[in-house]
Amino acid sequence: MIELIDFHLNHKPTQLRVESSRRLLWVLRTDLNLTGTKCGCEAGLCGACTVLIDDQAARSCQVPVGEIKNKQVVTIEGLARNGQLHPLQESFIEHDALQCGFCTPGMILQAYSLLQSNPHPTEKEIRQGMKDNLCRCGPHQRIVAAIAGAARGMKGEKR
Repeated sequence: MIELIDFHLNHKPTQLRVESSRRLLWVLRTDLNLTGTKCGCEAGLCGACTVLIDDQAARSCQVPVGEIKNKQVVTIEGLARNGQLHPLQESFIEHDALQCGFCTPGMILQAYSLLQSNPHPTEKEIRQGMKDNLCRCGPHQRIVAAIAGAARGMKGEKR
């Protein structure tokens, strides 16, 4: 059923008239041209399509767009504010925690959600919190270091 969906996307009020059962992933990529959200497995298993819904990581390939009514959705394009990269984005760059970049947006948004619920995670907690985001390139050690560095940086310590 086509519905009018009101929500906030990357901190801006947004309205769409769409089929409410369409997956958020495809609305973001095809209707809104926000291609930072990647399509990996379409089964919610790889994490490439991760976005934030009300500051919680969600697999956009599994979310019908009708479920985001009156919610806040943030994609990787909306994490930076006023031209300033988020500390997680800066830390991923500093720690060379990306290779091909395909999984990186989902990794960063999953890490954001993790740091919202646990601003001082141990290495074990970071690994546990990121275990369902897959990367085939293999910079896992650098990803963990980047998240730990961002956590320190967000507390005002040296990354």
